Amino acid sequence: MRRIYLKLALYIICTLSPVHSFAQKIAWQKIDDGLLFAEVVSPVKSDYGDSKITLLKIDPKYFDFRLISAKEKHEDNKSVKEWVKSKGLIAGINGGLFQGDDKTNVGYMKNFSFVNNGHVNKNNTIAAFNRKDATVPEFQIIDLQCQNWNELKDKYNSFSQCIRMIDCSQKSTWSNQPDEFSMAVIATDKHGNALFIFTQSPYSVYNFIKILKLLPLEIYNAMYLEGSVPASFYLNYKGIEVERSGGFDFDLTGSQVKGFASSVPNVIGIVRKK
Repeated sequence: MRRIYLKLALYIICTLSPVHSFAQKIAWQKIDDGLLFAEVVSPVKSDYGDSKITLLKIDPKYFDFRLISAKEKHEDNKSVKEWVKSKGLIAGINGGLFQGDDKTNVGYMKNFSFVNNGHVNKNNTIAAFNRKDATVPEFQIIDLQCQNWNELKDKYNSFSQCIRMIDCSQKSTWSNQPDEFSMAVIATDKHGNALFIFTQSPYSVYNFIKILKLLPLEIYNAMYLEGSVPASFYLNYKGIEVERSGGFDFDLTGSQVKGFASSVPNVIGIVRKK
């Protein structure tokens, strides 16, 4: 019954309400030049949690991206918060889905000379940063279906592959599956900004894509990074500290009482350009 309600609610919102009606929902807080933070209440409520979507908009002209992998220096897995603090980052989010060894990314992952996973799999998006020359954007999410990977693979030093959510034509690429969970997502907008996106309240990926497209984010493309308990986001910069995690507990009434962070092997983070 709830899934029927969600589908009906999304249909009504998408077909009867103009997208710009949600513009007032995003009150961006400027943390620094090129760095904006916001939390918005989803136009479609989840059964659990606060239905808030956490957003960090990053202008690559002001911030560099870092790929942290426990496997690179034989480190123990840490929470995203612990990785951010230990590596001197401003903010961080999951680096991608990882395999059963708890170290290796499911898709291609490379950071300068270190290769976490050298295999490009069937997933169609690869986050690329730490460029080698100015002929390419400082940060982009490469869509393997509409861009030339053989040309781009030598243009950057850092790559992380995961599952495409929104393609280069701004279309959803996810089938309507019923499973719902917390999510960590990375996206780019039509102005070249990167977006760290997080929801602790569970949604199906199919519905969450629709929700993101309703919001005035001007998303160009988007990549799924992680879901459920391992999904995490952390920001600590200029007096603003925000921690979000995919694990959360409930009391006997069903109300959310606390969250808990999971240890992960790979993180995408940011630092201020020098």
